Amino acid sequence: MERRNFLRIAALGGAALMLDGCRKQADNTCDTPAAPAGTMTTRTTPTTGDTVSLLGFGCMRLPTVGDGADAPIDQDEVNRQVDYALAHGVNYFDTSPAYCRCFSEAAMGEALSRHPRNSYFIATKLSNFAPSTWSYEESTAMFARSLEYLRTDYIDYLLLHAVGGGDDSMATLSGRYLDNGVLDFLKQKRADGTIRNLGFSFHGDPAVFEYLLAMHDRGEVQWDFVQIQLNYVDWQQSKKENRREIDTDWLYGELHRRGIPAVIMEPLLGGRLARVPRAVSSAMKARRPDNSLASWAFRFAGTPEGVLTVLSGMTSMDHLVENVATYSPLVPIDADEEAFLRNMALAIINDDSIGCTDCRYCMPCPYGVNIPQVFAHYNRCVLDGDIARADMPRDADYERARQAFLYGYDRSVPRLRQADHCIGCGTCLSHCPQHIDIPAQMNRIATYAAALREEAAADPT
Repeated sequence: MERRNFLRIAALGGAALMLDGCRKQADNTCDTPAAPAGTMTTRTTPTTGDTVSLLGFGCMRLPTVGDGADAPIDQDEVNRQVDYALAHGVNYFDTSPAYCRCFSEAAMGEALSRHPRNSYFIATKLSNFAPSTWSYEESTAMFARSLEYLRTDYIDYLLLHAVGGGDDSMATLSGRYLDNGVLDFLKQKRADGTIRNLGFSFHGDPAVFEYLLAMHDRGEVQWDFVQIQLNYVDWQQSKKENRREIDTDWLYGELHRRGIPAVIMEPLLGGRLARVPRAVSSAMKARRPDNSLASWAFRFAGTPEGVLTVLSGMTSMDHLVENVATYSPLVPIDADEEAFLRNMALAIINDDSIGCTDCRYCMPCPYGVNIPQVFAHYNRCVLDGDIARADMPRDADYERARQAFLYGYDRSVPRLRQADHCIGCGTCLSHCPQHIDIPAQMNRIATYAAALREEAAADPT
C-alpha cells in the first residue's frame, strides 16, 4: 500500500475529542483542566543551548484508525495532538524508522512540517537492528530516508538505537556502528550541522554503557545526550528485587557527573505505573486525591536536574492533556514523597505481575505468539484480583476469578496466538530490554490457563 494512502486522514467516527480537559479513564487518569500556555517546565541542552520541554512526545504508539495490528495511523489525530502539544509548550518529538511498523517518521513529518521548523526539535534514531542493515551503505541510506520522511534537512537529536541489547552486545555495537564507519559518518554529519546533537539509547549491558562513556571521556566522541529508562520502580532497588542488571540511579549518576543530560524513556514502565495494585493506588490517592497515578511517575522522572526531557507515548488526547498539566509547571518530588515511592515500588515489584513494558522488541514471534498481549492480559488480571490461586477456597470468588481470566484471555488474545503455542525457542530472549525469561513465563501462563480450562470443563456448574 502506498505510504501516503496508508497514512490517510481519517476522523474517528464522530468520537468526541476533548481539547480542554481529559475524560475519566479506566486506568485512573482524571479530569484535568488544560494547562495555561507558557507554563511548561523546560531544561537546557548544554552543547547547543536548546530550550527543551520537560515533557517529550514519544512517537512509538501513535493513534490508529480502528484496532488491530494492521490498523493505519490516524494522521488527522496525530496532527491534532501535535498542534495541541506545540501550543502548550511541548517541543521535543521522539521517533524512529522502526516505530509504528516503519510509518512513524512519515506521520510525524507530515504533522510537524505544518509548523515553523524552529518551533520543534526532532529526535530520531539509526535503527539498523538487522545485520542486513549494518553495512555503511545501508545504514547511511537509512539516515537519508529519515530526513526525507521527516521533511527536514537536519535532525536535532540523533540516537544510536538500543545499544547494549542482545546476547553479544559488544560485538553487535561494533558491527552496527564502529567497525563499519557509521559512527564516524554521524560525527561528520554533526560537524556539518545535519545532526545537531548526537547520543544513544541504552538497553541492557552495563559494559556497553561504560565503553561508550569511556569513548566520551577519551575525547573520541562527544555524547550530547543519552536516553535511559528511569522510573521509581527501577531507581535503586531494581538490582535486588527486580533481577535487572543495573540500577537506574547508577546510570543517571554516571551521566550527570559528566554533564551529559538524560532523556528518559519508560517513565510509566509501559503503562504499568498508571495501573498499579489496589493497595498502592489507595495509598497514592490518599496522599494526592486530585492527581492520577501516572502523575506520580512523571513527577518522579522529571525531578532530577540532569533530566532533559521525559518521553511519553500519548496515544490519546486525554493523556496528552494530563501530562502537559503535570509538567506545567513541574512540582518536584520532595524527600518525603521519594521515601513513599520507594515503599510503593517494593509493593509493585513484589506482586505477581510480569515486567513487560509493551515495547514489542520481542515481536514478531516466529510461532505467532502475541507475547506482549499475553503478558498484558495476565498483568490486568493480577491487578484486578482475577487470578484464581491454588490456595483459594473453591467458592464464588474463585469461580469469578477463573471465569474472568479465561473469558478475557480468549477475547484479548486469539487462541492461535496464546502462550501454549510458545515452543521455547528463545528467539525473543536477546531482544527483551527488561530481561524477562519469556519462554518460562509463557510456559507458566500456558500451564495455568490449561489447568483453569480443565477445571471449568469438569465443573458441573
